[in-house]
Amino acid sequence: MMLLSTQAIASVPRIILFGDSLTAGPGVGAQETLSAQLSERLKKSGFNTEVVNAGVSGDTTETGLARLDYTLEGGSVDLAVIELGANDMLRGLDPLKARTNLEKIITAFQAKNARILLVTMVAGENWGQTYKKVFDSIYPELAKKFGVPLVPFIMQDIWGDPRLLIGDGLHPNAQGIAKMVDRIAPQIETVLKTTHRD
Repeated sequence: MMLLSTQAIASVPRIILFGDSLTAGPGVGAQETLSAQLSERLKKSGFNTEVVNAGVSGDTTETGLARLDYTLEGGSVDLAVIELGANDMLRGLDPLKARTNLEKIITAFQAKNARILLVTMVAGENWGQTYKKVFDSIYPELAKKFGVPLVPFIMQDIWGDPRLLIGDGLHPNAQGIAKMVDRIAPQIETVLKTTHRD
């Protein structure tokens, strides 16, 4: 019986949400974060998973890369949802450097035999059209290069809508996070259908 229990635990896909504050969930309760809502959504769809909130508020692609080894040491990773770049964009950091950092993050997860979902970020207009063009090209180009699915911009129709944001006007509230889940969950379910269904 103990052997069977151990095998059952080991068979549960481990999903790492590797991101910034959009993943971490400032200003919402523990059961309202992206990881919690996503886990519940997947459970209702028939998938038994372990969803790990590896989001750190304020993270850029560079600081995310710097802590990646620590995350990878925490256990196996079946699927990594990479959601980074918003803070690079908000601070006007070099998009080419952001691209290089994301390449290294994707490569490291793939070296651990993890499947990848790359979450799209887009730049605002405040840094100019040249910056926006270079930044916005990062995600589709990396998805093509590494052959990984690309999640559409998860803050589409959330940023700018006070009904879906906490008081700071930047981060999603529980309702906003639910819309993020609507964009991420279907692609995760597609991946899980080829690996595990409980």
